[in-house]
Amino acid sequence: MTLYVSDLDGTLLDAQGRLAPSTRAGLIRLLDEGLLFTVASARHVSSIRQILGDLPLRLPVISSNGAYISEMASCQHELVHAMAPELARAVLALIQRHGLMPFVSTHGPKGDQLFYQSVHNEAQQSFVDERLRNGDPRLRHSARLADELRDPAVTFVVVEREAPLAALQAEIDALCGDAVETHLAEDLYKPGWPWLTVHDRRATKDQGIKTLAERYGLQDREVVVFGDHVNDIKMLRAAHRGIAVSNAIAAVKQEAHQVIGPHHEDSVLRFIEADWRR
Repeated sequence: MTLYVSDLDGTLLDAQGRLAPSTRAGLIRLLDEGLLFTVASARHVSSIRQILGDLPLRLPVISSNGAYISEMASCQHELVHAMAPELARAVLALIQRHGLMPFVSTHGPKGDQLFYQSVHNEAQQSFVDERLRNGDPRLRHSARLADELRDPAVTFVVVEREAPLAALQAEIDALCGDAVETHLAEDLYKPGWPWLTVHDRRATKDQGIKTLAERYGLQDREVVVFGDHVNDIKMLRAAHRGIAVSNAIAAVKQEAHQVIGPHHEDSVLRFIEADWRR
């Protein structure tokens, strides 16, 4: 038996960030037959649930790049990897010294919350507008982000042009070393406005898959993963077979055991179905 784990955006989802009806129907059929499948995404579990909806996943999902392992139907977390308080305060201070303003996800007694203080460009406004449109229950406006770090910080997201984000990423990596995991990646739906994400060092997809396998007695299963972007590289390296879609960035294709078709042609589903039947 094989455990299949797929990234969402740019991999399993179509160009509009949706699960195509044909992919949905195929996965439901295979899951009903006993397929072991889940997803590992940069999205929060509430967003994953909104997209995947009625998929009968028997395994939890790995969300926020491995910061959470969560039961999709209830959005309840089995595991949360938050930053140490002093580390989160140092990261926030450095971001603000660069004249940038992040979105900050926290997890505490009130549950998951997503704070923003002010909006400085069109991409940040799109970030807020999308979550308002989708009724994201986490979204909160804050008069002062530093006050919100009373609860453990899980993720910082900074949306800007590439040059200032690259400079910020270099300073965060120099300041924090291997205490954090950072990713600078293009927004697939708003080119020219990449995101810099900052997590605790334990929040990676490969570590999430390993923990999931240990918790559910799947350590002896072959692991096959699918990805397209920089935050998928570690899980491709750790898997028995790492599969890249043809629209993946070059660094992902270099790590892959195989390159399949593009994300908008049911390529992940077609691979899984053929592999499963074999």
